Amino acid sequence: MAIRRPSPQVVLFARLAVSALLLWLLVTKIGTNWSEAIPDPTAKTVAWLVGALALTALGVVVSAVRWAAVLDALDVAAPFRRLVSLYFAGLFMGNVLPSTIGGDALRISRLSRDTGEGPTVFASVVLERLTGWIVLPVMTITGLVVNPGLRELGRASRLAAGVAFGTLLLLVGVLVLTGRPGKGIEGRLEHNEGWRRFTGAVRFGIQHLVREPLQAARIVGFGFTYQLILICAALMAARALNLPSGAGPTALLAFVPAVLIAQVLPISISGLGVREGLFVLFLNPLGVPRSQAIALGLLLYLLNLVVSLLGAPSFAVGNRGRDRIEPAGDDRP
Repeated sequence: MAIRRPSPQVVLFARLAVSALLLWLLVTKIGTNWSEAIPDPTAKTVAWLVGALALTALGVVVSAVRWAAVLDALDVAAPFRRLVSLYFAGLFMGNVLPSTIGGDALRISRLSRDTGEGPTVFASVVLERLTGWIVLPVMTITGLVVNPGLRELGRASRLAAGVAFGTLLLLVGVLVLTGRPGKGIEGRLEHNEGWRRFTGAVRFGIQHLVREPLQAARIVGFGFTYQLILICAALMAARALNLPSGAGPTALLAFVPAVLIAQVLPISISGLGVREGLFVLFLNPLGVPRSQAIALGLLLYLLNLVVSLLGAPSFAVGNRGRDRIEPAGDDRP
């Protein structure tokens, strides 16, 4: 008997409920201690916030650079301005509009329509995301190695290391499975269309990148650049909130990537509640009050939300274009 999948509306409601519940649990633990989380509105605070916002926007552009590098490796030509526009439109859809369909689906749909290379565009987005499975764990491990004190925080240290090494193991598992088409677990999952598309995309992309090691190194390099920009933005946000010195560069290098990995789990809306709870777990042992740790998570979410609003025009224009070019179809984002 086939298992009936829940409707998108049910999934969306469940994710909203999880986010609301997690945030409520965190806020009730703080009580009335929110005053320490709100910084004085000084020129210095504003400067840190503006810097964090600018870096968040820059990160989107660098993401588009990484995507362009992947597309180039897969022999797909696309104007860079178009890729930036699609990235912002995808962020708007994923972060501003309540939906179970992410911004990646929008990017794939629209660029596939532009280029006529649907499977290759899908593979480019899959490979782009897989670079995060390499970059983020390596950054967390680097932070833990560079700052020995971060390895002595008990549960926080164990969780960060577990997330990092677990992600690397998952990546190795995916590569092994996709390298053995029709065998083992991969063979038993062949009836699943989503799994077939995913493994086919990974296999196709890896075959190209193995022949172009310099291209692969370039893509990973852009991945590190992008994540370092996000960590610098988080550091500026921490300075704007006057977080204690314990939440310094190496601490954020170790813990922000672990948070970024965990918040993509599809159990909440845009990681709300998950991100804030993890910041409490990671930063509280460093002397950061719970209220400030939660405030950091919410501030990073708001920064991303503000930057995502820049994608509203691209999203709207793309929708009108889609209605003219593709009045009907099942692959709309």
